[in-house]
Amino acid sequence: MKSSEAKTYLITGAGSGIGAALATKLARAGQYVMLADINLASAQKMAAAAGPHTEAVELDIRDEQAWERAFNATFSRFGGLDVLINNAGIVHTGLARNVAVGDHQATIDTNFMGPLTGMIGALRRFREIGAGHLVTVCSMTAFMPLCGLASYCASKHALRAFHYAVALEERHSSIDFTIVHPTATDTPMLDKEAADDDTAMAFLAKSVSADEVADTVIKAIKRKAIEVCMPQSSARKVKSLGADPKRLRAYADHMEKIGRDGQAARRAVALRT
Repeated sequence: MKSSEAKTYLITGAGSGIGAALATKLARAGQYVMLADINLASAQKMAAAAGPHTEAVELDIRDEQAWERAFNATFSRFGGLDVLINNAGIVHTGLARNVAVGDHQATIDTNFMGPLTGMIGALRRFREIGAGHLVTVCSMTAFMPLCGLASYCASKHALRAFHYAVALEERHSSIDFTIVHPTATDTPMLDKEAADDDTAMAFLAKSVSADEVADTVIKAIKRKAIEVCMPQSSARKVKSLGADPKRLRAYADHMEKIGRDGQAARRAVALRT
């Protein structure tokens, strides 16, 4: 029987990285978790490792009907849904002029329209239930545009704006909204960025582990925090610089130079592993 304190979570991108860390930690804490991923085999493997009270479902977050199937599977398996964690995302690296328009579109479709579609679907159900929690795993690039990641940053800017617009619309409802902005995180996505010379700025800050991000997200959910940045100590500086285009351009060469050192260190780690 489900504990009165246990909640049901649907987590996207749960087959690896931050999503997998979240699913594992929540499941081992006695929560009920539906692991959703476009790679069903990866989600199933993680679900099996996480223990009981877990299930896996295939989900291409760009597909509205796939979202409906994922919601239906969650309700069927666990009897409801308390928390949606929108975590899945992709990146296409390179200077904007060198990235195919189709790849820019894929980034927007996945990183912005995908979570948007899930939020709308969950919102309908949460309004019917009378409660729910929408959690967005976004990025510090929602505040800071970076060379070599133009459409990725744009998607995160858009995602943060949409998250808050919906939260404002639902301010008189009983639905909670939390958004978390991780810094660079040790996932395969970061390895992809490390391999591209044009993304040096992504390595300005020290990276964190997927487990660290998962811990931060879980704490934010428990506190029903509105917004959490990682690391909190530098958030004000990042927001201030990102909102000042003139100052940002003045510092760009310096930022890129610092980032190259961090990028080289990441490449060295990748070579050893």
